[in-house]
Amino acid sequence: MKFSLRAVNAEELSFKLNRVKVEQGAKLELHPQFGRQVRKVNNDNKVTLICLSVKIESTESDPKPFDINVSMVGIFEAEYVSQEEERQFIIQGTSLIYPYLRAAVTNLTASAGMAPLNLPVINGPIFPEDRDTYAFVGAGDPNLN
Repeated sequence: MKFSLRAVNAEELSFKLNRVKVEQGAKLELHPQFGRQVRKVNNDNKVTLICLSVKIESTESDPKPFDINVSMVGIFEAEYVSQEEERQFIIQGTSLIYPYLRAAVTNLTASAGMAPLNLPVINGPIFPEDRDTYAFVGAGDPNLN
C-alpha cells in the first residue's frame, strides 16, 4: 500500500457564542463529537478525500458557552489492492488529518477571543471501529509503509 497526502483544506469553520453563564472555577464538559466521511473522486480512482469533523453543540439539557463545527478534508493519492489495505489507509489518513483539525479548533476559539480550546493529542485510532484493526497492525509494521 502506498499513499501520499496532497493537500488539507478547511471545508467548514463555524463558531457561535452562546450566552451561557459558567460558574467561576467550574469544570466544563464539552463532549466533542467526531465524524468522518471517505469519498473517491469520480474521474480518478486513485484520489480519495477523507473529511474529518468535530462538533460541539449546546443543548437545553447540556448548555455550552459556544457551538463549534470544524471540518477538514485531506486529499490523498492512494494505491491499495485489498479491502484491508484500504481500511489501513483510511485509519492512517484520518490520523494524518487530525492535527490539522486540532489546530483549526484551537485557532478558531482563540480568534473568537476565548481561551483556546485544545483537543487532546491522540496517538492511534480516533474512532472505536478502527481500534480492532489497529491492535493487530501497529504503526511500526513494515507492510504499512
